[in-house]
Amino acid sequence: MGKRALGWITFVMVLVATYLVFMWAPNERIMGPVQKIFYFHVASAWVGFFAFLVVFIAGLAYLFTRKEKWDIIGASSAEIGVMFTTIVLITGPIWARPTWNAWWTWDPRLTTTLVLWFIYLAYLLIRSSIHEEEKRARFSAIFGIVGFIDVPVVWFSIRWWRTIHPVVVDASGFAISSKMVTTLTVSLIAFTFLYFYLLVNTALVEKMRAELRRLKEGVYQ
Repeated sequence: MGKRALGWITFVMVLVATYLVFMWAPNERIMGPVQKIFYFHVASAWVGFFAFLVVFIAGLAYLFTRKEKWDIIGASSAEIGVMFTTIVLITGPIWARPTWNAWWTWDPRLTTTLVLWFIYLAYLLIRSSIHEEEKRARFSAIFGIVGFIDVPVVWFSIRWWRTIHPVVVDASGFAISSKMVTTLTVSLIAFTFLYFYLLVNTALVEKMRAELRRLKEGVYQ
């Protein structure tokens, strides 16, 4: 699939998801319209988890092959993951404020998500502080692999510890109406397309940066 086609599909899917969220999906009985932020919150969390999974896979692939493309994919996916995890940490308190009467609580799900954000922020800081390409790629790969451990911790935190975070999916299925399930599904698909569109473009920029660094090194040697 070409980049332009991916861009158009992403654009259409995001439009459809936005329409379903604000015009089609019903308001939640207790929380009202503020609940609609849930669709963006959950979709962003999904993309964040998926992005860090890609970092994990790219890290393993780089350590086994030493190919630069895997380092570029890992770095690009980490940037996107941090961005969407930031959205999660912003939309969560907005969603929770009317329900919990507090912007933030040290709930296990919130706390482990914050830790995850710091882990991959550190990943990006490591990349910016190491100038030797092979060393930077190797350290980043190892850090990305180890850091992924927190992703399943975040996911299972609401099952392992006592929490006030709502459980959308349990053993009996979705705890929301069928229209809400449809809207959430479309939102997840739309954000997944958005992730891949951003990954293609971010990887291209990252590749250009690498080429520019090598060009500068060649000029000044």
